[in-house]
Amino acid sequence: MTETRGTKQKASSNGKAASTAGKPATAVNGTAGASEATVAAVADGGARSAGESGGTTGSGKAGGAKPAGPRIRRRNTTAGVHPYDQVTWESRDVVMTNWRDGSVNFEQRGVEFPSFWSINASNIVTSKYFRGAVGTPQRESSLRQLIDRVVRTYGKAGREHGYFASAEDAEIFEHELTYMLLHQMFSFNSPVWFNVGTPAPQQVSACFILAVDDTMESILNWYREEGLIFKGGSGAGLNLSRIRSSKELLSSGGTASGPVSFMRGADASAGTIKSGGATRRAAKMVVLDVDHPNIVEFVETKAREEDKIRALRDAGFDMDLGGADITSVQYQNANNSVRVTDDFMRAVESGGAFDLRARMDGRVIETVDAPALMRKIAQAAWECADPGIQYDGTINDWHTTPEAGRISASNPCSEYMHLDNSSCNLASLNLLRFLRADRTFDVEGFVYAVEMIITAMDISICFADFPTPEITRVSRAYRQLGIGYANLGALLMACGRAYDSEGGRTLAAAITSLMTGTAYRRSAELAGAVGPYDGYARDVAGHRRVIRKHAAANDAVRSVHTEDARILAAASKEWEKCLTIGERNGWRNAQASLLAPTGTIGLAMDCDTTGIEPDLALVKMKKLVGGASMKIVNQTVPAALRALGYTEETIEAIVEYIAEHGHVVDAPGLRPEHYEVFDCAIGERAIAPMGHVRMMAAVQPFLSGAISKTVNMPESATVDDVEEIYLEGWRLGLKALAIYRDNCKVGQPLTDVKGAKRSADEAKAIAAANAAPAGGAVAAPAAAAHRPVRRRLPKIRPSQTVSFTVGGAEGYLTAGSYPDNGVGEIFVKMSKQGSTLAGVMDAFSIAISIALQHGVPLETYVSKFINMRFEPAGMTDDPDIRIAQSVMDYLFRRLALDYLSEEQRAELGILTAAERARQISNQYGGSPADADLADLADAEPAGTPRARAATPEAHAAHGPEFVELELRSAAPGQSLLAQTAVDAPLCFTCGVTMRPAGSCYVCEQCGSTSGCS
Repeated sequence: MTETRGTKQKASSNGKAASTAGKPATAVNGTAGASEATVAAVADGGARSAGESGGTTGSGKAGGAKPAGPRIRRRNTTAGVHPYDQVTWESRDVVMTNWRDGSVNFEQRGVEFPSFWSINASNIVTSKYFRGAVGTPQRESSLRQLIDRVVRTYGKAGREHGYFASAEDAEIFEHELTYMLLHQMFSFNSPVWFNVGTPAPQQVSACFILAVDDTMESILNWYREEGLIFKGGSGAGLNLSRIRSSKELLSSGGTASGPVSFMRGADASAGTIKSGGATRRAAKMVVLDVDHPNIVEFVETKAREEDKIRALRDAGFDMDLGGADITSVQYQNANNSVRVTDDFMRAVESGGAFDLRARMDGRVIETVDAPALMRKIAQAAWECADPGIQYDGTINDWHTTPEAGRISASNPCSEYMHLDNSSCNLASLNLLRFLRADRTFDVEGFVYAVEMIITAMDISICFADFPTPEITRVSRAYRQLGIGYANLGALLMACGRAYDSEGGRTLAAAITSLMTGTAYRRSAELAGAVGPYDGYARDVAGHRRVIRKHAAANDAVRSVHTEDARILAAASKEWEKCLTIGERNGWRNAQASLLAPTGTIGLAMDCDTTGIEPDLALVKMKKLVGGASMKIVNQTVPAALRALGYTEETIEAIVEYIAEHGHVVDAPGLRPEHYEVFDCAIGERAIAPMGHVRMMAAVQPFLSGAISKTVNMPESATVDDVEEIYLEGWRLGLKALAIYRDNCKVGQPLTDVKGAKRSADEAKAIAAANAAPAGGAVAAPAAAAHRPVRRRLPKIRPSQTVSFTVGGAEGYLTAGSYPDNGVGEIFVKMSKQGSTLAGVMDAFSIAISIALQHGVPLETYVSKFINMRFEPAGMTDDPDIRIAQSVMDYLFRRLALDYLSEEQRAELGILTAAERARQISNQYGGSPADADLADLADAEPAGTPRARAATPEAHAAHGPEFVELELRSAAPGQSLLAQTAVDAPLCFTCGVTMRPAGSCYVCEQCGSTSGCS
């Protein structure tokens, strides 16, 4: 549970939030309004003003000539007015608790945020990104301090290394960057917020790729380097294919151990660092080439461990996520991927043989049947979601620096792919911030934002610290960047486009092309000012070839709507400028773009969807001031309905229907041809697995790197289905792919009890129909008048009294029961005898008691009274019911726990603390890292709330999209989305089930993440 209270509001000088609407487009070099003459002057290194700092070499070191940096023009800000003075600020209290035991995980009061930031975003930023010990003067307490710490560091470094033409340009840069961060238009990756401007090493990169050779020194150094990277809050990946297989001999005559054996040591190291609780938990990727002689052992490793987990769990061992026995299983802290070649994939298609080769001399160790090996890969992925697959041919065909070495591995989430011993710092744009009120995309604003972000990201390499000397050397020599975006799913829905449609894919492709074209164009301009990356001279031809491939892919996209054509036209101009300026200046960065999972930063930007993912579900949780929460229909749904031309009355009816049913099928007034617009990752109309693959294929040609994305598959999917997706990913030109089949992991924590009951009822109905006399109808029994009969309790009956406290109000509940333990009466004592409250509670108790004795089921009352909201409300002294929304909510939850069966309560979403703990324990025979490639179930979990319309006051205050659910989640503090994220790991910080973000996981309550961003 998270508590955040708004206390006082502090207005700015004008008291109004700034708006970008109607402002004139301004730009930096190479954008609208900037002349080629200016660009040429930058390229030629014009004179700088007296007293200004010098230029840099390609590696970012000061010295030598002092070329003029680019001019920067204002777009979002006003000269003489600081961005902070254009918004209204308010003070909030952040108290974050563990839903399992109510203990406080984090508390900081009096933090300052803009009024338009959500409670959830301010909670996450406060707890994750504010630096300094809580309770000390050094602790940050305002978003201003956080942004200033980062922006001023970037500004200072930009001045020192020649990135600005004048002091005025530097100030504009700082103001514009501040504005975009303040208004959640983009975010740097988490290590920037953790480290920049603090006494800690200035590690800015989230993604690292390591190298390991076939020597004991290199293998032990691998363990050490991973530990250093994890300590800094980042993740690492590497390819183990250089290590000799267990089928090869050592120089001493003995047999090599093989890479899989060395994975055990690295896995144990990562598990230790993870449990030590650094900035966030360890994240890692292990890759093995498909022609390695130990490839079958590698493929089956995690599937075999999954069998072990099941056996240990069934034997009674503690296989919970931090349980005493979970360390007895191995290989659970990494994502595994097989690196396949084009030759292997062609052999799979043709049914041919494939050679597995020795690591030292390349001789053939074994020849295998290619389709059989692919079948083993698909079988293992079907069983436990590992391994994923990486397509070596496509990856290296889009490699900008082939002379520097092949790309052999990726970061943990598979989006960053480049040289060994390299790193990449990430930043992601919030696409929904660029959707105008008329539902057109703000091309000019988007281009400007990309320019500013690329400039800032490149500056960071000048001052960044790296964990090893070799990573420092390669990162400074190639300056890899990873700009990307979040909220694509929400953007498409808001535009009235289905995720799995030509229109959806075309819009995504156009925006991605515009982003990368602008990023590389800006990189070429920076190369003119401060020099190309050091490795560029060696790979001029290779880099130019890849840029031309990107531009050709842009020209091949066919627009579906006029809006697509407009964005594609802008992208074409950017690629044209990119080629022209780049051929003159070179490029400052070997890589520019990718699509990260955007876990924590997506929540901090108030994004509805992460990365390239579609909407998870049509209903989600919204946190409210005061610590309460309500579940609402996603705010993008009404926007989508307006885009499709529906009236406000029809929109309200459709929204209320979605709140009640969780889907749009048969919604009143909604045309069937529009159903696809509201398809989500899970639910009644879940997007087909191949729909995810096609979306990835649409945007991949416009990314320097790859995409963090897991393809969701239903439990009914077959091994053939997995194999077909892996083959189709290769045919469509993807670089990497991971799948997750619902329920393939041990201990799915929530099951569809309602669905199970429906199935049982259906089975009974079918059996009854089959038993009917042939050729005739079943005679209906004669209707008999029914009158309820009161069943009085005996003179002496068992009873129990529970004392309780709800929000500081004390009371007593006495429940009397029949000898068969069915409750038959209640007495509620609150306040003094003779008071109004005491009289009302007495009358209420009598009414409920008489109804119970006349046969009204207790569960009927429970379903009606839980979640009733009024004061007093808040924390209770009951360990099974930590928070109650009212006295009535508490009373009937307590009665349910005491008198209803676990199955009945599970359907209502009411469990004891012990039952919740047992659910969690049953969930984890796997580990959180193993679940990094996991995703969501299609089935509705037990306790999934059924909705009712919000109160008229809620409608008036929030609009029809705010529809409160009647039943709250099975575990206090968990969102509806968290409940549906079956097999997701539990958050190490607060214990709440995490939700997918690309191929990683993020906690919606506190922002902890299992991978990048």
